[in-house]
Amino acid sequence: MTPTASPRGGVLARLRRLRQEALGMNRRNLVFLVPHNPRRLFAVVDHKPTAKRALAAAGIPTPPTYAEIALQWDLRHLVRMLGAHTEFVVKPARGAGGGGVLVIVGRAPAGFVRASGALLSLRDLASHCADILAGAFSLGGRADEVLLEARVHPDAVLGAVSFRGVPDVRVLVFRGVPIQAMIRLPTRASDGRANLHMGGLAVGIDLATGTTVHGWLRGRATATHPDLGRSVLGLAVPEWDTVLALAARCYDAVPLGYLGVDVVLDAESGPLVLELNARPGLTIQLANRRGLRPVMEALASRDLAQLTLTERVRLGQELAGSARCRLP
Repeated sequence: MTPTASPRGGVLARLRRLRQEALGMNRRNLVFLVPHNPRRLFAVVDHKPTAKRALAAAGIPTPPTYAEIALQWDLRHLVRMLGAHTEFVVKPARGAGGGGVLVIVGRAPAGFVRASGALLSLRDLASHCADILAGAFSLGGRADEVLLEARVHPDAVLGAVSFRGVPDVRVLVFRGVPIQAMIRLPTRASDGRANLHMGGLAVGIDLATGTTVHGWLRGRATATHPDLGRSVLGLAVPEWDTVLALAARCYDAVPLGYLGVDVVLDAESGPLVLELNARPGLTIQLANRRGLRPVMEALASRDLAQLTLTERVRLGQELAGSARCRLP
């Protein structure tokens, strides 16, 4: 008679596997981030207009920029800068985590209409821009700049599971190889923004097929959007090969070894790179129920210099498919 494994033994086995396969913050920083991310490139990624110019120089598409505002004095010309645009996004040039981002979806006699439906007067919009310039949302509280950018219209597939905002696809790239990906979906709690710490929903993606496999929201697994009641599993991300290729190309444009690439799928323009992140978080593991350590350790010492873009993407898909690193 075969002895039955004790529940305690099963828990310990899962904990050992978790320790071996999940990537923690300290290891991320000491083993992968610091050695592979040159400090000089942080300044490029941390300043959104500079990052967009680097991407444009490499032929990588991004949402159009309407204006950059560097001085409080320039706010006198805010109406002229906006011109006839009825939709736009206001961003801090050095912001992080979605702080200070304002999405305008239309104009009304009383001012501007936010994604939530709330009205914003011209004075309130200028005041928000003044707060950005003063550093209210920047890294380290430094004086900042305002970026006025075109609003993205989400494609039909991801837009159907997004609450009043634009979803994006976060692709984690290590040494130019895409290794994990997730969709970040806006919710009512996140006020139309895709950022997870504000209440956005993370949905893991099978790297080989581009199909969603697992949802994660505020510390719990989920299969449905909390506000729309629609399933977020089994969705095929449109233009998946293009999304992965764009993410891998970002490494060639800004060679950070550990890089998060946020791609949006515009209904008219297709995949666009929204932002780069030199310190991408680790929730992506929970969204995929897969640890990052096995894949990243396999790539850390491998010679990748001679691989083409297509070969790097294929390698990432193969490693993601073969790594047995499902988290408990």
